[in-house]
Amino acid sequence: MTAAGTDSPTTTTDTGQTPIHLDPFVSDLDSESAVLRAAGPLARVVLPGDVPVWAVTHHAEAKKLLTDPRVVKDINVWGAWQRGEIAPDWPLIGLANPPRSMLTVDGADHRRLRTLVAQALTPRRVERMRERITELTEGLLDQVAAEPGGTVDLKALFAYPLPMYVVADLMGLAEERLPRLKELFEKFFSTQTPPQEVIATLTELAGIMAETVASKRENPGDDLTSALIQASEDGNRLTDQEIVSTLQLMIAAGHETTISLIVNAVVNLSLHPEQRELVLSGKADWSAVVEETLRYSTPTSHVLIRFATEDVPVGDAVLPAGEALIVSYAAIGRDEQAHGPTAGAFDITRETANRHISFGHGPHVCPGAALSRLEAGVALPALYARFPKLDLAVPATELRNKPVVTQNDLYELPVTLGG
Repeated sequence: MTAAGTDSPTTTTDTGQTPIHLDPFVSDLDSESAVLRAAGPLARVVLPGDVPVWAVTHHAEAKKLLTDPRVVKDINVWGAWQRGEIAPDWPLIGLANPPRSMLTVDGADHRRLRTLVAQALTPRRVERMRERITELTEGLLDQVAAEPGGTVDLKALFAYPLPMYVVADLMGLAEERLPRLKELFEKFFSTQTPPQEVIATLTELAGIMAETVASKRENPGDDLTSALIQASEDGNRLTDQEIVSTLQLMIAAGHETTISLIVNAVVNLSLHPEQRELVLSGKADWSAVVEETLRYSTPTSHVLIRFATEDVPVGDAVLPAGEALIVSYAAIGRDEQAHGPTAGAFDITRETANRHISFGHGPHVCPGAALSRLEAGVALPALYARFPKLDLAVPATELRNKPVVTQNDLYELPVTLGG
């Protein structure tokens, strides 16, 4: 069986499983996720670029693996990497082997880096962003309202710029950097980036981050980059390389996740008008919309990548030592064993909605989850207060996913604003 929307051949492994080739164009993520769930909880998959890995696709097994010390971030454990089978210009190499940061290490090293980041990204700092997020939201909605014709690309005008401006403010990035960063991150995440551009993209991104760190070291401000420079644990400061890597990680995750969260919430409310009426009438809270969107249309479809240091049982299957594992959150979010027989329905009254693990689980849970929830929690009610009749301008079948296997992200979001 192949994943929906692909014409890639399949072969049977010596374990008897037939690999599922992930569609590099993400033409039908829901169907592909259903195929993965049916093959799970541990499915043999092939990433774009013909890279074979395993995927955990069920909720309970994912929680176990995400806290299992036998499944690590060290790419040197990966047999395919050791054998030289992973090309340095593989389009997804920046996600599989990113520079050293809290994303790429485990154990004591991870605790050290995570503690230092937590000293900088405090709940108080996040909450202090609320006023700025509200100000940015209202300004962007003014621009949306000024568009002629009443039909707009809501992603381009609102869902994209809001998180980018927020992350620029938070990290102390110069706004003139944002257009180029948009281009670079699109190449960074895309399965279609030409091989000759992969290394150049990674190099330029690292260069921009290094320049930002150098600037903030010389002229610190009230921003997270300056705080990271100052953060210390028993005098053990982050190195410049660790700060550069952390900065890139938090910018990448911080804007992409929130863009998709806002976009997917609007799509879900448009396709489920009875749910939209519940929240607009005050019978349900906007936080329920956020959590159900995170579960039902998780912004991160697959997270790359972990490696097994020894054979690890997963249900009735085994993740073999030296093999790579991805976490398929798009499949996990609709697991009926976790969310009941209606897991495939969007329902903001669902009691299990906030049990999702769409921001991860265990030591590597996303440190920016609170900020993403805050942004969506401000943006969505403000959007619908201004445009309560907002609806899709095209049939849902015409919405196009970007060729990004890690993010549940659309090219555009055409909507009508209503009267």
